[in-house]
Amino acid sequence: MKKEKKEQEKVKKVKKYDKGRIFVKVMAGFLAILMILATASTLIYSLMI
Repeated sequence: MKKEKKEQEKVKKVKKYDKGRIFVKVMAGFLAILMILATASTLIYSLMI
């Protein structure tokens, strides 16, 4: 009985998605991409001069 309850709790935890955490991860990825693009564009601009 105890093993069945633990397995059911694990299944419930896996299926549950927290919208806040997903939003934070998406925004962190977006900002990281912006930082990489800004660095690359600055490097290209400085090499062209």
